[in-house]
Amino acid sequence: MAVDIPSLIKPSRLRSRGGLLGECLAEFLGTFVLISFGCGSVATAVAALPGSGRAATPTTIFLAAGDWLLVTWGWAFAVVFGVYVAGGVSGAHINPAVTLAMAVRRGFPWVKVLPYWFAQIVGAFAGAALVYLVYHQAINAFDAVVPGPKVNGHTNTTFSIFATFPAPYFHGGIWGPLIDQIVGTAFLLMLIAAVLDLRNQAVKANLAPLIVGFVVAAIGISYGANAGYAINPARDFGPRLFTWAAGWDSLAFPGSVAGSFSAYWWIPIVGPLVGGVIGILVYDLFIGDVLTVRAETAQLTEPGRGRPVVEDY
Repeated sequence: MAVDIPSLIKPSRLRSRGGLLGECLAEFLGTFVLISFGCGSVATAVAALPGSGRAATPTTIFLAAGDWLLVTWGWAFAVVFGVYVAGGVSGAHINPAVTLAMAVRRGFPWVKVLPYWFAQIVGAFAGAALVYLVYHQAINAFDAVVPGPKVNGHTNTTFSIFATFPAPYFHGGIWGPLIDQIVGTAFLLMLIAAVLDLRNQAVKANLAPLIVGFVVAAIGISYGANAGYAINPARDFGPRLFTWAAGWDSLAFPGSVAGSFSAYWWIPIVGPLVGGVIGILVYDLFIGDVLTVRAETAQLTEPGRGRPVVEDY
């Protein structure tokens, strides 16, 4: 089918897109889709549903588990469609932690790491800008009626549509949120490695993006409330950069709320980068290396058995 679709640009001008440029464009668009649907789901829960009269009051948010599930499944769908959009061109990392982990353990060229990161961050920034364009009336209406500390008329609640912050029970501490981001992203990369590993019980029939979406939903349900489960430096930094430019100022950079937390902006960057590498190393140590040894010795072992199956003739 694709052969029958004429290109929008003359073939002579397309050659430059056949390599790294095309991959970066795909990473940009995939991350743009990720943020457009992910942050869009949070905007629906935080500002649009209350402001449109579909909640108990104009400021009623997150009073039940179903509110959180709206967000977790919103991000899951966002990942699914972001990966489907970009997967055929760039592999759809759409996450600097994935790019770094793939460079560390899967032979992804190190020369491509920084260009991928740049494309992902720019795509995330653009996705946040689109969400703001669509929902800025709802955001402004929410900020106008909700009490609490405000920066340029904006609240930390509407900032949460775009980027993350730690729960109050951390009392501004660094290690709790940092460990949370390391753990969440470690699970993400561990499970991505399992889903894609053809030596293991890999997903067939192009369903890998759907399963990765389920992984993100599982992380959000199990580990999301501590710090908003960014588990993706571009997902947090790109929208955070946009909100800083759009007027949230100190809520975005350095990421501070008086009496709650300060200079939080770096944690959703460092935590996922560290956690992603840990996750893929753990997978390879416990599973990947075993599969490699079995492939090298040509010994086929049934799952759950410790020794190869010996056929009697």
